[in-house]
Amino acid sequence: MEKWKMYMEIHQLLKQGFTKVQVAQKLDISRSTVYRYLERNPEAMSKWVKKTKVRRKKLDPYKDIILSWLYEHPDMSAAQVLDWLQERYPSLEVAESTVRLYVRGLRKEYDIPKEAATRDYEAVPEVPMGKQMQVDFGETEQFTPDRKKVKLRFIAFVLGNSRQKYKEWLDRPFTTRDVIRAHENAFQYFGGISDELVYDQDALILVSENGGDLILTREFQAYKEERDLVIHMCRKADPESKGKIENVVKYIKQNFAKHRTYYGLDAWNESGWRWLERTGNYKVHNTTKKKDQSKCSALRSNTCDQSLHLSKIIISIATMNLV
Repeated sequence: MEKWKMYMEIHQLLKQGFTKVQVAQKLDISRSTVYRYLERNPEAMSKWVKKTKVRRKKLDPYKDIILSWLYEHPDMSAAQVLDWLQERYPSLEVAESTVRLYVRGLRKEYDIPKEAATRDYEAVPEVPMGKQMQVDFGETEQFTPDRKKVKLRFIAFVLGNSRQKYKEWLDRPFTTRDVIRAHENAFQYFGGISDELVYDQDALILVSENGGDLILTREFQAYKEERDLVIHMCRKADPESKGKIENVVKYIKQNFAKHRTYYGLDAWNESGWRWLERTGNYKVHNTTKKKDQSKCSALRSNTCDQSLHLSKIIISIATMNLV
């Protein structure tokens, strides 16, 4: 509602006998907004309305590029708009709430509706620091600069308590050796190994589950023994047990990959790692109310040099005639 009209509505409702609380409810505004409007007499209100009409907003210099994104991608979220702004203008300091309000205003002014997003939730309880790491795979389809479509796959990791994330992409299907290498890189990134690793029933890791006993692929079994990993495999009928990584996979697709142009695998992974530091592991998490960027000091120490450890694992697998 236009500010001056809102001001008149508030006063009219109060004259009709409504309380300030009832006025706020009837106009669908906060009580603090009602009090703020009532602090001004008509003359002061008139001056304030004129001032707000000419006030330059912080994001006005970026209006054209934001509009171009919204026109090209009408389903783009304000969170992704913020990430793209920070990627292109690293010196820009702006709150997500400011971007959200600005994008909402542009959508209304230029009639660019957005589909309602489903709300994420996590059904699993919180776990202690260092207790659990969840792992899963995802895939997306991206356009190259010449509008060719490319299928990309990624593996994602998330620490159960801090929500610290790590991911790697490939432009081909993962092999078990790719998965092992990604694990080692994730352990390096996190600075250690959790007490337990949680997986979906993926063919690169699990052959079958026999009466509760896990039968892993021979390569991953050798890696599990070499690293002394404790593995929990989710039941097919129990997706909630890995709700954190499910949300991370969705977040990577929606915030990082969506609408992004693919310029090659190296550039894509490099952009992905910068995204982790800028957004993926920096924002305040909705559940923990903490920033995701803190590494977990409670992790089991990652003692081996990464390259030497990978070589040791490959030799171990080779002795089993598996490579």
